[in-house]
Amino acid sequence: MDAIGSRIGASVQHNGMLYGLANGNANGKLNIGNNANANNANGNTNPSQTERLLTSRASASPHHHARIAAAAARTMAQTSNLNLAAVAAADQTITSATISNGSNRTNGSNASINAVASTQSLVDPRAEKWTVLDLGGMHIRNLSSAIFKYSFLTTLYLNHNNLMYLSHNVILLKCLTILDLSGNKLSTVPPELGSVVSLKELLLFDNQITYLPVELGALYQLEIFGLEGNPLPDQYMNFLQKEGALSIISYLKELLPEPQPPLNREWITVDDSFSQSEANAFTVLCYNTLCDKYATSQVYPYTPAWVLSWENRKELILSEILSYHADIVCLQEVETSQFEEFFQERLLEATDYQGVFWPKSRARTMGEYERRAVDGCATFFRTSKFTLVEKYTIEFQQIAMQRPELRRTEDVFNRVMVKDNIGLIAVLESKDHNNHYKLIVANTHLHWDPSDSDVKLVQTAMLLEELNRIIALHSTTVPVPGSTKPAVTPPVIVCGDFNSLPNSGVHELLNTGSVPRDHPDFKKYTYGAYTREGITHGFGLRSAYDGVSELEFTNYTPAFRGVLDYIFCSQKDLVVTHLLGNVDREYVKAGSGVVGFPNVHHPSDHVPIMAAMWYKGAASATEGNGNSMIGFGVNEGKGKGVFDRIKK
Repeated sequence: MDAIGSRIGASVQHNGMLYGLANGNANGKLNIGNNANANNANGNTNPSQTERLLTSRASASPHHHARIAAAAARTMAQTSNLNLAAVAAADQTITSATISNGSNRTNGSNASINAVASTQSLVDPRAEKWTVLDLGGMHIRNLSSAIFKYSFLTTLYLNHNNLMYLSHNVILLKCLTILDLSGNKLSTVPPELGSVVSLKELLLFDNQITYLPVELGALYQLEIFGLEGNPLPDQYMNFLQKEGALSIISYLKELLPEPQPPLNREWITVDDSFSQSEANAFTVLCYNTLCDKYATSQVYPYTPAWVLSWENRKELILSEILSYHADIVCLQEVETSQFEEFFQERLLEATDYQGVFWPKSRARTMGEYERRAVDGCATFFRTSKFTLVEKYTIEFQQIAMQRPELRRTEDVFNRVMVKDNIGLIAVLESKDHNNHYKLIVANTHLHWDPSDSDVKLVQTAMLLEELNRIIALHSTTVPVPGSTKPAVTPPVIVCGDFNSLPNSGVHELLNTGSVPRDHPDFKKYTYGAYTREGITHGFGLRSAYDGVSELEFTNYTPAFRGVLDYIFCSQKDLVVTHLLGNVDREYVKAGSGVVGFPNVHHPSDHVPIMAAMWYKGAASATEGNGNSMIGFGVNEGKGKGVFDRIKK
């Protein structure tokens, strides 16, 4: 059996599906893999366990699925070629008639012949790669370990053999969506099968199964679970009869064991040339906390319900925030009621945090009760370090309404104004009398949809415009009479969940200062001066992680693993000294039991990011003064305590 699947001679396409064909085995039989669902052969779109059981029992002959697929492929190929031959013959007749009538159209028959040849090549069984393997009905007692090297397999039929156990190496088949183990002698399946989270169909009919490992609860994509014909415990039989087989998976999910806790995230030293006792050092934390309204089992089916519950998650979120001792905390997806009743009270109670908050724009149209469930952005700061000078709210809908050119643009009306994302800007002032300075902190949460890159780019442009206006209000453009202090433009921090990758237009605009008018993220849409002239700004922003590359991910789910959250700061004013590093790689590696976040250790699908910074002082703030304004045109091209807390 070591050679199973090694002599794949051809492949054939049938009804848009790919079948791998293996040449004759020792018995002169034909091995054919297919990814058709044989259990639906009776035409029932949702057959019961009993119907599926009967279908399974009817597939006991050697290579049953393969033979059906091969016969169907041959029939379709013959039908297609006969039809094309008839068309070619008709074309030949028409062409001959046309020529006899004096027409100069001489390529008709050749074109038709070429069409037949071209179509024949489409069904050439040597043209495609195989992804499915049928070893059913072969009375196999032991599987070769070589099978588990075929990590590309999407379907594996091992039904009606004599297997008494399944190797834990099944964990290597990461692409598997269908696994049929019916009609064997299995008493259980390995816990590692629960790590094959791509599975959508798992058939275990007619075995001797008395125990199911709780790890199967991680199979959140499972649509069909065949269990009839097994001596299951009464508890499972009750589930099976009353609620269906998938209810067993839901039950097991709630019993999933906790993975080993991750190691603490390490701190990355970026610049250690500044004294640890500098009073103008501070830390900024940014974190999308995943509000309760969005944390549903429909969105996060891999997470146990008790883990998703707000009562569980809120304490973990609070504990995580407090563990970093940040001087400034920018949160997204905070519900209004959560801010008022939980975060504001508990953070003040635990330490000296004061906070400001603003909900998404839809709260304007709601009553008091509904409004309390609307999420928004919250910014907290240590009152021992800063005082609040002013709070500004940015509602992108309202900004678009207030700009005549944008308001008249159809794409703005249809695409931007229907989104209710917001930004929140806090103007802070340091309490250090020897080094008094203002700090402008922008906190935002952009639109979520990956396909709406244009909307996010326009929202970012509007955020920068408002930021520019606020900077002007709090800048000293000329020296204050009677003061020895020079003119100052406050340093700027822009952070949040931008729902944009590092190669996006949003990141490019913030990090480089410009995007051209024809940037791909604008797509085909028109947004006034933004798409007529491009966008530029002179804030001199850089991602805090720019010097060491962005993190491996800030959002981690089974379907997505990447960076969406950022901290940008004005590099002429602020020096990044330390950064919070990646999540423990061993914790999220394959087979660790961690399918995605949120989970028992990570209460949100996002992870916090954090940067320690040092303010250069008033002298640096005068450099490039008057250069911080955003423009639209054609693009040319407590000091020691901060670092003590970081090291803990």
